[in-house]
Amino acid sequence: MESTATPLAHTVSDACRRLGIGRTLFYELLAKGELQAFKIGGRTLIPESELQRLIASRIGSLDERRAG
Repeated sequence: MESTATPLAHTVSDACRRLGIGRTLFYELLAKGELQAFKIGGRTLIPESELQRLIASRIGSLDERRAG
């Protein structure tokens, strides 16, 4: 039986796909501290909550610019 639940953490490839961005921009966001990741073994994983937080912060920035 295959689960349709969203994983708690994503690989870099999956996170890029979910955000609709490339790996270069992804690693730039990581370097700026706009996204946080962790490693398990050799795998870099990004929590789903980080993807949601990034999107929410970008939407908030857009709303502020429109209001100002």
